[in-house]
Amino acid sequence: MNARATAGIATMLTSAASNQAGAAVGAHAFPTMGPAGVVAVRQFVAAAVLLPVARPDVRRFSWGQWWPVLLLGLVFATMNLSLYTAIDRIGLGLAVTLEFLGPLAVALAGSRTRRDLLCAAVAGFGVHVLVLPGPASDFTGIGLGLLAAACWAAYILLNRLAGRRLTGLQAPAVATCVSALAYLPVLLTITFEALPYAVTAGLLSSVVPYAADLVVLRFVPPRLFGVFMSVHPVMAALAGLILLGQALALHQWAGILLVVLANALALWRPAPVPRGFRSEREGIDAMS
Repeated sequence: MNARATAGIATMLTSAASNQAGAAVGAHAFPTMGPAGVVAVRQFVAAAVLLPVARPDVRRFSWGQWWPVLLLGLVFATMNLSLYTAIDRIGLGLAVTLEFLGPLAVALAGSRTRRDLLCAAVAGFGVHVLVLPGPASDFTGIGLGLLAAACWAAYILLNRLAGRRLTGLQAPAVATCVSALAYLPVLLTITFEALPYAVTAGLLSSVVPYAADLVVLRFVPPRLFGVFMSVHPVMAALAGLILLGQALALHQWAGILLVVLANALALWRPAPVPRGFRSEREGIDAMS
């Protein structure tokens, strides 16, 4: 493994660990300000970082540019609130794993290959093993985790659309600002004693991952970056265990690993062989 690949993996691990550690730190503020209060602070921190970088000129936005951004802001507001409320009810590891079904669904949407159908089956079985539905299950928390997954899928689709109509980071910057303004009434009711937890959550879950991902995408292939995102549910489970004391049962770890495996298989594709080297490669494969 060369130095660039090692640096890329180390940076992606740092980004994932920071993101989930931030969520765990934010959970310490739930008793005082609730999930909505933590989300409000996190959104304002994210807006404070993104707006100076993107510098969007909103006066020049057309309606065709505004409407996907406004929907994206609504998605941000709903996704973060549903995820943090799910974390409060069912724990960090379970909530983040359920949320991760969103990008997996987008990756598998419309596919009819045996491989992708197998990935969907593995993910579905993983969720069943993770949750093991029964009378004691918190179905509200599970439903909120799945709502966060649906929002993440919508975020991917809307971000693609907005990205074609606005350059750079203008779309997520304005959408984050819209989401932050929607939470302004919540922010005004927050007590300051738990504010450091919420601000730390915003920095660790927004600022650090943003900076790390911006750097790593310069020299790590997008496909590898997407596959490596699968580490987030594992990092969430570890952060929940270490920072919140949320120990998972063996079946829950098994379910998380099955969802991670399904996502990695769905996103990983062999690198295409250049046309000029295909016959040579085929000859090597035939001899091996």
